[in-house]
Amino acid sequence: MLSVENLHVSYGAIKALHGINLNVPKGSIVTLIGANGAGKSTTLRCLSGLVKCTTGSIKYEEKEISKMPPHLIVASGLCHVPEGRMVFSNLTVQENLRMGAYLQLDTKWISSQTDYVFGLFPRLKERRSQNAGTLSGGEQQMLAIGRALLSKPKFLMLDEPSLGIAPLLVKSIFERIVEINREQGLTILLIEQNANLALEVSSYAYVLESGKIMVEGPSAVVKADPQVQAAYLGA
Repeated sequence: MLSVENLHVSYGAIKALHGINLNVPKGSIVTLIGANGAGKSTTLRCLSGLVKCTTGSIKYEEKEISKMPPHLIVASGLCHVPEGRMVFSNLTVQENLRMGAYLQLDTKWISSQTDYVFGLFPRLKERRSQNAGTLSGGEQQMLAIGRALLSKPKFLMLDEPSLGIAPLLVKSIFERIVEINREQGLTILLIEQNANLALEVSSYAYVLESGKIMVEGPSAVVKADPQVQAAYLGA
């Protein structure tokens, strides 16, 4: 569904990505793990059009999107949940969800999908009239994912969904990510520092170091790799 070939990204004289290649099949959960500064967030920002690649190809549903502006990428069904959640703090939970649906015209679908999000994250339903800025970090992450689901995505990119969240909520959010993949048929590319959790829920994994893919393979195989265990799994 998504194919990246020889992707290079630079910030001025600083090279962030050095010719990475990755594939995300339709209906799968694929994870990209690595340390801080490895280039994980840059990868997602490039895929969503927020950062332009220096060279390389990004094909989504067999269409080249590397030159496409972000709003058209979102309209094509590729949605990015950024690191730090980026909710609209002065808007209510309900209003944040509505902002996610700004490209959608089918009011029945919007209502049905909002109900689905509230079923997925009951805490959001309880706080539907509460300003997003007053929510906990975990609740804001739920809202960011829910807002993305209102954009009618086919491909969901999640950047560090466990960041700054209480451990009890992290497990719940990852369970919901698997549920979204299964029930809505969404393809998911997951960027995550919690390598254990990421490898547990994904089917295929890439390990990014200093802007280069160093290891890739089925998640179970990557998890068993001694170098990956030493560097990322606390073994």
